[in-house]
Amino acid sequence: MWKRRTPAAVYKSTDSLIGHGGTLEGKVHCDTNLRIEGNFSGEILCEGTVTVGEQGQVHSSIEAKEIIIAGTVYGNVTAQGKLILTETGQLHGNIAAGALSITEGSLLNGAVAMTEQPAAEKAGGLHPVAAKKKQGKRREGQQSSLEGA
Repeated sequence: MWKRRTPAAVYKSTDSLIGHGGTLEGKVHCDTNLRIEGNFSGEILCEGTVTVGEQGQVHSSIEAKEIIIAGTVYGNVTAQGKLILTETGQLHGNIAAGALSITEGSLLNGAVAMTEQPAAEKAGGLHPVAAKKKQGKRREGQQSSLEGA
């Protein structure tokens, strides 16, 4: 009698694409991944991964979580995580990244500034602060036993 409504589909983000032969100018701000196979001029701010394909040519500053360059980029790039410059990639600008991978054959003209990444915690290991506290306690115990003798 009464039909129950099915819940709405969960929103899935899609990647954005500037295809081969396409030209775009302006400012792009996206929450998803962005792939550029054509030409772009302007500014890119992205919450995901920006990939410049082998045929891609970008005259822009790029700020993203991760950046992969297989084409040509003219401008400064900032990656919160990793920046990968492939063997066909060319970057004419400065880099600020948490991690950097440059493959043989790529071209980089610019300065590199590495941002500090939070240290990964090893399983089962002692924290450096905890280890120092234990060492300090051992030294205190050794001193007091020596003093009493």
